Formats: sequence, structure tokens, C-alpha cells
Amino acid sequence: MIQLSVVEIINEKGDKELKYFGTDGFRGEANVDLNVVHAYKVGRFLGWYYGQEHKARIIIGKDTRRSSYMFEDALASGLTASGADVYLLHVTPTPSVSYVVRTEQFDCGIMISASHNPYYDNGIKVINGNGHKLEAEIEEKIEEYIDRKEDNLPFATKEEIGCTIDYAIGRHRYIGYLMSLATRSFKNIRVGLDCANGSSYSVAKGVFDALGAKTYTIGMEPDGTNINNGCGSTHIENLQAFVKEKNLDIGFAYDGDADRCLAVDDKGEVIDGDAILYLCGCYLKEKGELNNNTIVTTVMSNLGLYKALDKKGIVYEKTAVGDKYVNANMVENGHSLGGEQSGHIIFSKYAVTGDGVLTSLMLMEVMLEKKAKLSELRKELKIYPQLLKNVRVADKPAARQDDDVAAAVKEVEEALGDEGRILLRESGTEPVIRVMVEAGTEELCQEYVEKVIAVLHKKGHVVE
Repeated sequence: MIQLSVVEIINEKGDKELKYFGTDGFRGEANVDLNVVHAYKVGRFLGWYYGQEHKARIIIGKDTRRSSYMFEDALASGLTASGADVYLLHVTPTPSVSYVVRTEQFDCGIMISASHNPYYDNGIKVINGNGHKLEAEIEEKIEEYIDRKEDNLPFATKEEIGCTIDYAIGRHRYIGYLMSLATRSFKNIRVGLDCANGSSYSVAKGVFDALGAKTYTIGMEPDGTNINNGCGSTHIENLQAFVKEKNLDIGFAYDGDADRCLAVDDKGEVIDGDAILYLCGCYLKEKGELNNNTIVTTVMSNLGLYKALDKKGIVYEKTAVGDKYVNANMVENGHSLGGEQSGHIIFSKYAVTGDGVLTSLMLMEVMLEKKAKLSELRKELKIYPQLLKNVRVADKPAARQDDDVAAAVKEVEEALGDEGRILLRESGTEPVIRVMVEAGTEELCQEYVEKVIAVLHKKGHVVE
């Protein structure tokens, strides 16, 4: 039986809402929402916080955005002013920062990236000493310091002032680790990579080349302003065309900081995060490596995934949207596989965060071990058409809890039965209610989404 109610009304973000830090760090338009003073103060606090009992060692990585260099300098200034030594990985994927922090005993790591956002946005992701995202209580303390009128943190003086150290070797060790995970050669496999003009350009091709693949690439010319611009996992149609044009066996697309991966099979069809979870979950189960026979998903995973997993006898759990919630569930319960439809996939045996290049290596292993193309392996997975619309409202809880809205949702649920579902949830960052329907046809999705939105309009919740 499908372990997911067809109607779910969920707040996207259940944590205490902070002023600056969201589910994936401090993010905003560079020098508008997130400026160099913010970055300097984040550095000042972290350098002091982790250096209270010893000289802090903190590592920084960045993506290819023009502003990433500016924020790297500002963070390093704040960190060294508080006495921390700063180790620079330079342009590198987010998961490499997580790997280096936890394997080389750094106090924490910082990744400068706005992930899949456009180049003019940027973000500061702080990673704790275990490689996980920073605890919310520490983020709250950072925010209090940022807004403090007087800077009462002590400055380091004399020999206690920190220094910056080139640490490109950390990225090289991460590359070596990825290569060590491959169980067989990729010789003569024709692989396409779309590196989104982002941080994976410094890692992915080298890994696939070293493992013997015939590697073809796009999105490999970052100029500071073209990250995610018409390329990468948010524009998967480019890779689809590339795979068909070059007659490739498989293709992989990453986002700006390479913690996501989507794939394209030999037919040019998209393998999204749900399909990756299905393929890798079935494979790990066959090997006896799917801990607790369970895959962790979010509420946005497709109904077709759950139906396919039921047929395979695989259990699943669902969390709120956000890889941090997936990871928290996996850590708490000891699960080995989890992820999001968007391509954040976590293999807990090998990493504690989503890792796009690692995910592509795991898919290569499935394909090579099964001696079959992904287009064949995914045949039993039927993905249901899905439509999601964002509706701006005056009051999110009032709109979500309205009796007439709930009645409309219930009516859609009953009409769909076991062949679809409807989901309402509040955005955690915008004045938006998200209305999502999965059904047997795109026409039904459109009909039922509009039905609920019409009630939101009629009751006066919608802001035009």
C-alpha cells in the first residue's frame, strides 16, 4: 500500500524562521540582501566562536560567481581578525567542503554559493565539523551578532592574528576519494557532462576521464556571470539535446555548486531525483545495502515513485522539502539513501550531504553492474504528470486553513482516488501558497489546480 496520504497540507519550513539564514544558508542578491559587511561579520563570529579554546581552523570553498571572490576576501578578513587560520579550497563543489571538513578535522567549513540561483545572487553556507549544515542555534547567534550595534568580540593581536593558506590539495583529495569509489572502469562509455559553468567544472570531467570514460562536456566556460545561465540541472533540455546530438550513453547535469545531479538516459529522457532514488534504491536492495529497506523522500516526490517502490517491496519515509530535513531523518534512523526530486541525493555510506558527482558515479555503477541502459532499467517507473502553481496570498495560514479551501482540496482528493494526489503547502520564504496536483493526465492536473486556486480567489486570499 502507498504510505502517503493523497491530501497533505504542509508548511514548507517548520523550523523557527531566522532573519538571514534559511534552509540552505544565508542567501540573497550580492551586495543587496547579502553584502560584504554581513560576510565579514559571519567570519568574525565563526572565528571567535570556534577559537575560544584553541586556534580555529576553518576552510572556505566557492563557486564561479563574480561575487564569490569578494565574499571569500570578506569572510577571510573576519575570520583572521578573530584569530582563525583560513584554508582556501578555491572553486570547488559544496560536497568537497563537507568532505574535507570531516576528514581533516577542521572546526567548520564555509561554502560561498547560491546553488542553482542566477549569478547575481550568492550565499554563505556554513558546515559544521561533522560535515553537516550548521546547527540552527549557532545561526541564530550569528544573526544576533550581525545586528548588534557595537562589536564587542575581541580582535586577535600580535601572533594570534590568523593567516590564510592555499589548500587546493583538499580539493585534490576529494577528487581522489570520488575516483576510489568506482568499482569498475568506464572504458568506452560515452558520457556527457553539463557543469553549469559552475564549480563542478573543476572536478567532474577529471574524474570521468581518469575512470576511462569518453567524456563530452558543456557548461565548462565560467566567466563569473554565466553560472546556471541556460545550462546545468535547471536547464536540462540542453543536456537532452547534447546526448541525442552526440549519441551518448548517458548524461549528467549539475547545479552551480554541484550538490545536485539530474541525468539523461540514452533516449534523451530525463532521470530526475525520484528516478535516481528508484534506480539506486533497487540496486542497493539487491546488494543488501539499503539500510532498513527504506528510502527517505520529501513530500514533493512523485506518486509514481511510491507505487513503483511498493511493487519492489521498498519502504519509504517523507520529510518536509529541503535536503537538510532528508539528511536529519537519515542520520536519526540510520537510513542509507534519501533525496529530493530536484536531484539532491544523499548516499550516507559515502557522504553526509548531497553530492552531484558522487550521484553520477552511483548511477554509472548501476548501469554497468546491470549491463543495461538506464532507459531499460527505469521501465517499471511511471512518473505521473505533475503541476505546481504558486499563489501569492495575504495570509498564508489563513488561506491554508480556510474551510472552503479545505473542502475544495478534499473534493479533488476524492476525485483522484488512488490515481493522484493534491498537496498544499506554505512557502517558507515567500508570501506564497503552493498548489500541486499529480494525476493521470496533464489536463486533469490543470483542472484540479485551477479549481483550488479559484476558491482561494473567491475567498479573497489572493494578492494580485
